Amino acid sequence: MKKFIEEFRAFALRGNVMDMAVGVIIGGAFSGIVTSLTDNFINPVLNMCTGHEMYTLQDMAGFVSSFLSSVVNFVIMAFILFCLMKVVNKAAGLGKKKEEAPLAAPAVKMCPFCKSEIPLEATRCRFCTSQMPEEE
Repeated sequence: MKKFIEEFRAFALRGNVMDMAVGVIIGGAFSGIVTSLTDNFINPVLNMCTGHEMYTLQDMAGFVSSFLSSVVNFVIMAFILFCLMKVVNKAAGLGKKKEEAPLAAPAVKMCPFCKSEIPLEATRCRFCTSQMPEEE
């Protein structure tokens, strides 16, 4: 049972599954904006153009406030998902920065005469056979 839970956790916290879940939730929240835009702006304009129904200024203010409410709901939902994903990524270890290994000391040096790379311990250059000067 413990192995099953570990496998499920690894599956659920994979990037593709989480991205798809966020996409579905954001898509649902965005459909609220589209529905509100249609109900509160497009339909009233079409009704007024066809003479089917006339709206007062108070009705129009209600339409605008309803649309703004759906936009604010979308922004809040997106922010909550963003915070949730930060927590999930941190729990899964995806937010950790990899520690860089310290740079190793160079194993080669440059020959001052022919500018070829030679081992640090070399006393002569293998390319130009020049004697290496003593380093202090």
